[in-house]
Amino acid sequence: MMMLLGPLAFLCILAATAVSVPPQEKRVHHQPDLSSHVHDDAHGYQYDHEAFLGKEEAKTFDQLTPEESKARLAKIVERIDTDKDGFISHAELHHWIKHRQRRYIEDNVNKHWKDYDKNRDDQIAWEEYKNTTYGYYLGEDFDDVEDKATYKSMLARDERRFRAADRDADGIATRSEFTAFLHPEEFDHMKDVVVQETLEDIDKNKDGKIDINEYIGDMFTPEDGETEPDWVHTEKKHFSEFRDSNKDGYLDAGEVAHWILPGEVDHADNEAKHLIHETDTDKDGKVTKKEILANWNMFVGSQATNYGEDLTKKHDEL
Repeated sequence: MMMLLGPLAFLCILAATAVSVPPQEKRVHHQPDLSSHVHDDAHGYQYDHEAFLGKEEAKTFDQLTPEESKARLAKIVERIDTDKDGFISHAELHHWIKHRQRRYIEDNVNKHWKDYDKNRDDQIAWEEYKNTTYGYYLGEDFDDVEDKATYKSMLARDERRFRAADRDADGIATRSEFTAFLHPEEFDHMKDVVVQETLEDIDKNKDGKIDINEYIGDMFTPEDGETEPDWVHTEKKHFSEFRDSNKDGYLDAGEVAHWILPGEVDHADNEAKHLIHETDTDKDGKVTKKEILANWNMFVGSQATNYGEDLTKKHDEL
């Protein structure tokens, strides 16, 4: 499904080519803090992997053999068991998942901070961000770009998000404010921006609302002769019965907010409960290392078939 990517994705596009138009940014998924995948264990455990390991570390584990995955999982379990009683409680697992979420965000911000803080004053001014991201293309108002309307729109969108994150309105982002800029889905004061961007992306005919065709088209575009999968029919039903609360055939900003920001749900708490429920064979409300390793594929899994160089690289321990 969908997750909101920071504007850094656009910087990569700009660096790669001078004429291509950047793709639409992806939306915030209903569980933006844990995974970009649908939580459906019947079709795989990628959601659980990203929730338990963190998004970046899950990619590393995908390249490991089952034996390596299990060995690393055993070490992780020892770290999660903070009271060293031999059991993983719900509280310990919940704390671990929240820790992985925070680390992913912090690492992402730290990774790119130096790219934008050009004068090394430990702040990022809007002008620094704009010139770094768009400077080469600004020229005479994007006149040298093939689709300058798209670039101008992206610049305006970035500036709007930057201003919303800049809480003291001084035109300069602290690390906390820049984190809100890159990860607006994590901050209450950025919710209006998240909703606005979602609405703008899906509303193809620009009438200020989302009809069912736009809603489905954002998720699924059939190839020639392709039959709609069952989940598309389910989503159509969800649109009519749940998303469109006033039954006017459209989603307005309020309904979009209810869809992508469905209240104060602790997804880490829900995931901890889910993992324990699925692996607690003796139903004592907590799990042992043995129970977790018996279900290693749910926690870490492995999708590798050709290991090659990946197995010769040394990865940092969690």
